Amino acid sequence: MSLPSVASAVSATHLVLIPSYNTGPQLLATVAAARAQWAPVWVVVDGSDDGSGEALQRQAAGDAGLRLFVLPVNQGKGAAVLHGLTQAVAAGYTHALTMDADGQHPAALIPAFMQASRARPEAMILGRPVFDASAPLLRVRGRRVSNAWTNLETLGAGIADSLYGFRAYPAAALVAVMQGQRWMRRFDFDTEAVVRLAWRGVKPLNLDAPVKYLTAEEGGVSHFRYGRDNLLLTWMHLRLMLGFVLRLPALLWRKATRRPPFQA
Repeated sequence: MSLPSVASAVSATHLVLIPSYNTGPQLLATVAAARAQWAPVWVVVDGSDDGSGEALQRQAAGDAGLRLFVLPVNQGKGAAVLHGLTQAVAAGYTHALTMDADGQHPAALIPAFMQASRARPEAMILGRPVFDASAPLLRVRGRRVSNAWTNLETLGAGIADSLYGFRAYPAAALVAVMQGQRWMRRFDFDTEAVVRLAWRGVKPLNLDAPVKYLTAEEGGVSHFRYGRDNLLLTWMHLRLMLGFVLRLPALLWRKATRRPPFQA
């Protein structure tokens, strides 16, 4: 089910968090689209050397609803998100909606996801991707494998898609998960975040959200590398399977005694 859009709002509890690495002019377009829907919007520029951070600094200078953090060296998506989340929790925010800077995610749905998060603050609000013809077939098929592993590792907790990064998290819970171990700092962040949160009892609420893969001519930028990142995902699922086995008795008990996950 897709929720209807609601009016733009200023929030003291929920913020939009955008990690970015060398996304060029698309970063400015993504931030502008997000700001048209929500405030505040925070951006973590993860060691970019393409000038996008400097351009956004100029934009942020005149916008009280936009805050920018610049990391001196590239650390990875998960590390950038953790930096922003840590700052957000310290500032009193309870939830953060993460979205990519490359234009793939639907900024127009930010209010609807925030509305769902406010209604279910104990849940993680996960985008369920709706692909169009721009989606590379190899990546669409490949994510089915990761989703199958995630379903096993969480005993069918109800996570519709483990890789789609347009989602709203309970911020303190995710910070605790990430600070508790050394991984999920790069491309492995999105999947490992939802699995480990599910292990902690954070339930998923899945909402439809379109995905747009921009061409190079449209300003699209991708840092995904099939060999490198698939190896990273394989190592991640090996770690998660070990954690799953160790937690299996507790997960079985929870599944037998608690309500099923939220669905939409």
